Amino acid sequence: MDVNFVYPPLRIGSLEIGFPFILAALAGYSDPPYRRICAELGAEYTLTEVILDKFLVRGGRFRRRLVRPEGEIRPVGGQIMGNDPEPMARAAAILRELRYDVIDLNFACPVRKVLARGRGGALLKQPGLALEIVRAVRQAVPDRPLTLKIRKSFAESDTAGAAFWPIAEGAFAAGIDAICVHARSVEHKYSGKADWEFLARVKRAFPNRTVIGSGDVHHAADAVRMIEAIGVDGVAVARGAIGNPWIFGQIRDLAEGRTPHRPDLAEQRALLARHYELARAHYADGHIMGLMRHFGIAYARQHPHPKEIRMAFVNMKTDDDWRAVLEAHYTEDQNKS
Repeated sequence: MDVNFVYPPLRIGSLEIGFPFILAALAGYSDPPYRRICAELGAEYTLTEVILDKFLVRGGRFRRRLVRPEGEIRPVGGQIMGNDPEPMARAAAILRELRYDVIDLNFACPVRKVLARGRGGALLKQPGLALEIVRAVRQAVPDRPLTLKIRKSFAESDTAGAAFWPIAEGAFAAGIDAICVHARSVEHKYSGKADWEFLARVKRAFPNRTVIGSGDVHHAADAVRMIEAIGVDGVAVARGAIGNPWIFGQIRDLAEGRTPHRPDLAEQRALLARHYELARAHYADGHIMGLMRHFGIAYARQHPHPKEIRMAFVNMKTDDDWRAVLEAHYTEDQNKS
C-alpha cells in the first residue's frame, strides 16, 4: 500500500466528503444510533437502512421514526426502494423534507421477497422502468444529490454486465450524481468473490463521474486496496462495518502509514455502553433488548473469545442481562486470557 497515495475528496453533486470511505446502507444495522457511532469513529458519510417508498408515503409512526435525531452527524443519505416512479418520487420528496442530505435509490437488493415484488435488484431486468424511476425522482428532488446503488448484473451468466450499462448510462444522463456498484450479480447475492475488475471497467467507462465501489470490503486493508488498485472515487463499507465501527479509523490509520488500531476490551465496553444509551434515547418505547442482542452478537467478533461472547448475548433477555455481560466479559482479565 502506498502511504503517499493522496485520496481526493468524494464528491456527490454539491456534497464534498473529505475521506472517501462511507458507511453503506445496512438492513438491520445502519439505524440512527449506529450511524452516529460510525460517524464519531471516522465515517464522514452514512446511509440509512433501506426504506420502502410506500412506508414513507403512508406516513404515520414509521415516518416519524425517520425524523433526523437531534445532534445526528451530517451528512446522511436516505435510501429508498420501490418499483413505481410516482411513489418513489413522493418518497424522495419526503426525505428531502426530513432533511436528508442525499437521496439514494436501491436497485441492488438481492433478497428473495424483494425480488418477487419487482424491487431492488429486480430492476436490472427492467432497464426502462429503472430509468423512469430515476427521472421521476430527479424531477421531484432537483436540489438534492441523487445516487444509485446497483449490482453488476442480475444473472450470474451475464458476465459482461449487459443489463448494467443501459441503466448506468441512462441514470447519469438523467442527472444522477453518483453510482455505487456492488461487484456481484443479484443471483450471487453475497457468495463468491466480488468482481473488482468490473468496478475498474465502470470507472474507465465513466472517468468524469463519481463511482463508488462495493463488495468484499471486510477489513480496512480491503478498503484501501480497492480505492488504490481499482481507481474508484469512494468505497462503501458494508459487512466490514457490522460490529466493527472502528474500521473507519483503521482505514485512516492504514492510509496514513500507521498500524490499524484494535480496540481493547475497555474501549469495546465503553462503546457498547454508549450504543445502549443512544438506543435507549432513540427508541422511546423502550423495547430495545432484541436490537441490542442483535448488535451484541455482531460486536462479539471483536472480543478475544467471540463464540463465548456471542452466546452470552444470544441468551440475554433484560437490561440487567446486558449489563451483566459487559461486567463479566469486558474486563482486563478477559483481555489477557
